[in-house]
Amino acid sequence: MGLKKFKPTTPGRRGMTGIDYSDITTNTPNKALTTSLKRNAGRNNTGRITIRHKGSGHAKRYRLVDFFMTDKKSIPAKVESVEYDPYRTGFIALVCYADGERRYILAHTTIKVGDLIVTNETAALTDGNRMEIGNIPTGIKIFNLELIVWQGASSIRSAGSYGTINSQEWEYTQVKMPSGEIRLVHKKCFATVGQVSNPDHNQVVIGKAGRSRWMGKRPTVRGKAMNPVDHPHGGWEGRAPIGMKAPKTPWGAPALGKKTRSRKKTTGRWILKTRKGKLMM
Repeated sequence: MGLKKFKPTTPGRRGMTGIDYSDITTNTPNKALTTSLKRNAGRNNTGRITIRHKGSGHAKRYRLVDFFMTDKKSIPAKVESVEYDPYRTGFIALVCYADGERRYILAHTTIKVGDLIVTNETAALTDGNRMEIGNIPTGIKIFNLELIVWQGASSIRSAGSYGTINSQEWEYTQVKMPSGEIRLVHKKCFATVGQVSNPDHNQVVIGKAGRSRWMGKRPTVRGKAMNPVDHPHGGWEGRAPIGMKAPKTPWGAPALGKKTRSRKKTTGRWILKTRKGKLMM
């Protein structure tokens, strides 16, 4: 896989890039493993917009991806197809377990049709195998990480991302997250060996506004281009400065550099080093 470029037939096509889907083996998802999701476009239960810049986007079906896989311990699964998922940046794979059940899983970079994967407390260190992080040696790349035992994978799931096992200590494993943060994770948590597929995703050039609308993104406007009633930066004449020492959010809170993480957050005790390199313990 890689990037593909387009001929500059229009201003929008000039400089636009996309993902080469030559490794995708099918364009039709497994119907039994798809469902529909209601799109609220950033609105709450009363219809008010609570998240700005969201639109409906192109119609699409949601693929039911298995982020647990622990109920299939020691049952080998064969990769039947590699597919595109419109709801996530990485690709997914359809696997068939030895008992005949089919499920979608998150695909890794080296996945191929016919590969065998397995989930177990201890398994071979092969890309795609899922095991307890306490049994993974240091320096190995992982993804699909479970932060709380039996919770299911909740981290390191976006395209091209991976974490690294730093060390094994007592009941916990030190994991270096994609952000650079070093976090303690219980050794009983599961993770998948390898790196999430589609690593070229962050190199894609959108090229035109309409392509963003297909993805459900509405236009974003500068605060200083608004009226004073709409934004703290608004008003003034022409391209004047914002007229304040530091920028603010639309709701008047400090922006750019202000720490937003609550000091009372209990999960902070599992962070050894922040993404900026600050030691927490």
